[in-house]
Amino acid sequence: MKYYSLNHKSPKVSFKSAVVNGLAPDRGLYFPESITPIASDFIKNIANYSNEEIAYEAIKQFVGDEIPTEVLKNIIDETLTFDFPIVNVEENIGALELFHGPTMAFKDVGARFMARCLAYFNKNNEDKVTVLVATSGDTGGAVASGFLGVKGVEVVILYPSGKVSDIQEKQLTTLGQNIKALEVDGVFDDCQEMVKTAFLDTEISKTLTSANSINIARWLPQMFYFFFAYKQLHKKHKDIVFSVPSGNFGNICAGIMAQKLGLPVKHFVASTNINDTVPNFLATEKYDPKPSKATISNAMDVGNPSNFIRIQELFGNNTEKLKQAFASYSFTDEATKKAMKEIYKTSGYVTDPHGAVGYLGLKKYNLADTDFGVFLETAHPVKFLDIVEETLPVTVEIPEQIKSVIDKVKVATKVSNYTELKAFLNS
Repeated sequence: MKYYSLNHKSPKVSFKSAVVNGLAPDRGLYFPESITPIASDFIKNIANYSNEEIAYEAIKQFVGDEIPTEVLKNIIDETLTFDFPIVNVEENIGALELFHGPTMAFKDVGARFMARCLAYFNKNNEDKVTVLVATSGDTGGAVASGFLGVKGVEVVILYPSGKVSDIQEKQLTTLGQNIKALEVDGVFDDCQEMVKTAFLDTEISKTLTSANSINIARWLPQMFYFFFAYKQLHKKHKDIVFSVPSGNFGNICAGIMAQKLGLPVKHFVASTNINDTVPNFLATEKYDPKPSKATISNAMDVGNPSNFIRIQELFGNNTEKLKQAFASYSFTDEATKKAMKEIYKTSGYVTDPHGAVGYLGLKKYNLADTDFGVFLETAHPVKFLDIVEETLPVTVEIPEQIKSVIDKVKVATKVSNYTELKAFLNS
């Protein structure tokens, strides 16, 4: 499999090169040159296969022969060590829980898969690779956990000061070893722009790659749990609508890729907070990114979502075709809290703010009687403890994954601009 840059000004590269480099030299995101649907019999009989077998079938064409079959299967086995249950909250709506991994966020899947791919590619390399990643909340913790102790890999995580939850901050600033955290005076978009700038700076002496969803090894494995959801729901004989809380749009992009592989999905809803660049694009057909605004669903505080260009590519850059299978709506913090209360009142289910935004997306989409709606519960409510406990009459139990970091001491270096980041990387 070869990958091309979506800016179309760089040569095609292998899976390995795309993973190791993260971003193309022309600053474009990499995209696979072909997509071959999975055999229809496999989809039809999906209940007969394990999650590991499903994941292998979904990812194998994108890896090709660059990782041996048994090694790739072992990477998948080590990635998928937790469950992905759907919990019904209404008769025709379920929450797909993606928070049962080590950092209690959906990004554990992509981070663990990418870390193991990079470890394989780097196993005979004496030079270290530096993974440079920006986070609006959950990415940092997942990457820190996934790459902790990986030989030959150093990790530098940029996060916006004061704009991640206390628990999210602890998860990315307390692990030590090969993990370094940089607290940025700015918003997520500033962090993301600094990362992209560093990739193209020839004066940086280190080999850099990204573990954001701009990296194909972070983005593509997120397909897996859309297949796992279908495996749980296909016997309902309903049309499935996925509502995905969306910030950088990598997760919903992976879901659309699963659909292109043959997964039966009626519609995708990209549910956002007031950072509404994509909903506005669908309304006006003008892409006008703005600086991100802080909300209670901070992992979606992205004003210029990187992966939307991949979504457009998946639909042949045809906006009318995109609109036939894809919608996007934005919601305020007030509406988010109201939804959290409504879900709890009717079902007793506790959502985090991001899941509540996903639920609102299904409500606005207006499901038909023949539909079953799935909203992605992308993080455990404990990661947004203050918001959840001030909104709902509950006390959230602290899981073991969080207890292990909550009392540790934060270690972070403050940076204000790209010059300071560059000096840190070169030091």
